Amino acid sequence: KLKSTYADGLQKVIGPDGRIRTTFQNTVTATGRLSSTDPNLQNIPVRTELGSEIRRMFVPRPGWVLVDADYSQIELRVLAHIADDTRMQEAFRSGEDFHAVTASQVFGVPLESVTPLMRRHAKAVNFGIVYGISEFSLAQDIGSEMCIRDSKETAREKGYVETIFGRRRAIPEIKSSNFNVRSGAERIALNTPVQGSAADIIKLAMVRVFHALEGLQARLLLQVHDELIVECPQEEAQQVMQIVTNEMEHAAALRVPLVAEAKQGESWYAAK
Repeated sequence: KLKSTYADGLQKVIGPDGRIRTTFQNTVTATGRLSSTDPNLQNIPVRTELGSEIRRMFVPRPGWVLVDADYSQIELRVLAHIADDTRMQEAFRSGEDFHAVTASQVFGVPLESVTPLMRRHAKAVNFGIVYGISEFSLAQDIGSEMCIRDSKETAREKGYVETIFGRRRAIPEIKSSNFNVRSGAERIALNTPVQGSAADIIKLAMVRVFHALEGLQARLLLQVHDELIVECPQEEAQQVMQIVTNEMEHAAALRVPLVAEAKQGESWYAAK
């Protein structure tokens, strides 16, 4: 797949100037995120060592660098905001290990007694809730049951759910008499406010970054989920890293801080 889809596939779409261009769709994904097509540059491998080597092939023009800025745990931070859970918020404000804090609550042990296995289980719990887990008991264990219940009840009452910025997603299926259809709609009701709000935040960040870069040669190239990639001359790199980080961290005012980290490199691989 690496050879056929990426190595061979991407060679076919290289333009006369040596650059690859994608098309961003603004109304395709249900959560509101941008989607990239022809080719899909949001799907370049990153999780495996061999797959991530593909990112070495993405380089800026000579003398320039790529700045890659990534949000830290944005969906969990949005969840902490929406659920208004004080312990979750404390963890993010103090810089504690969020998954370890969850493990401490779920397993009823002091934070210093959390084992790596406990942390892995807690991480699964956290992301399970973000992506629409159905087990109520897990949410109750970490104090987020109100968030889940409110999301489902609101969806049943209004026929839609909203992001924290008021963008709506209609879910008429939540009133279905079919259990499977209704359960799927309930998962959507749970994860849309979180994922949709994260999508709104990265879009707000893109607008802020675009305006903040005015007067510089740097330009915003790509948005991939929770990261922004900027191409700039080497001499602008430090300034651009500060600008992008600052604009991303101030894109929205939540009950917990937004945190972004920027790196630079002579390839997408090096910047990541």
